[in-house]
Amino acid sequence: MRVHARVVAIDGPAGAGKSTLARRLAVELDLPYLNTGLMYRELALRALRSGISPNDAHGLGELASAIGFELDEKARPPELLIDGRPPAPDLTSPEVEANVSAVSAHPAVRSVFRAEQRRLAAGGAVMEGRDIGSVVAPDASLKLYLVAHPGLRAGRRATERDEQRERVAESLEVRDARDAHTNPFVPAPDARLLDTTDLSAGEVFELAFELARGRGLVP
Repeated sequence: MRVHARVVAIDGPAGAGKSTLARRLAVELDLPYLNTGLMYRELALRALRSGISPNDAHGLGELASAIGFELDEKARPPELLIDGRPPAPDLTSPEVEANVSAVSAHPAVRSVFRAEQRRLAAGGAVMEGRDIGSVVAPDASLKLYLVAHPGLRAGRRATERDEQRERVAESLEVRDARDAHTNPFVPAPDARLLDTTDLSAGEVFELAFELARGRGLVP
């Protein structure tokens, strides 16, 4: 199933500013906000709690199929609910961070979650992840690919999670290397590249909003 509604696909590495931009765009465009990375993090957390190995493709595929995802239509913007509840704070724990790349690498897992992502975005959404514009929603109305200097990305993530910058930088480097085996950091051919290194969050939003306006996405 492909998505044919108003969809903005935002891809890029961790710390490039995807979440900040996606949430604000969702508000301004009156669309749901879908953080697809939370789905893989939830699976990694459940696998850890259930004792399922991150290398157990079959077990992870079954576990992924058992998770219920929906949008909280009462929120503004509507955001992801997992089994009827908001995403847990534990999804950003170091243990999840260390395992999410391995868990998300299995085709059986990605097949389940990609189908869920397309279902959730069928009525339109601002979606962020690593393969949204290239695989999940290749016919998205607007595709953005965010990048930033590694040092800045680490600083942003450290601030978000109140962690030491050096530890976060090492974690991001390891995560990038692992993720590259599953989803090479290459934008979709028709994606607009935005380097956020020297831009404020407001400046990034203004650039993206004007691109959305040009595609007729502004209500």
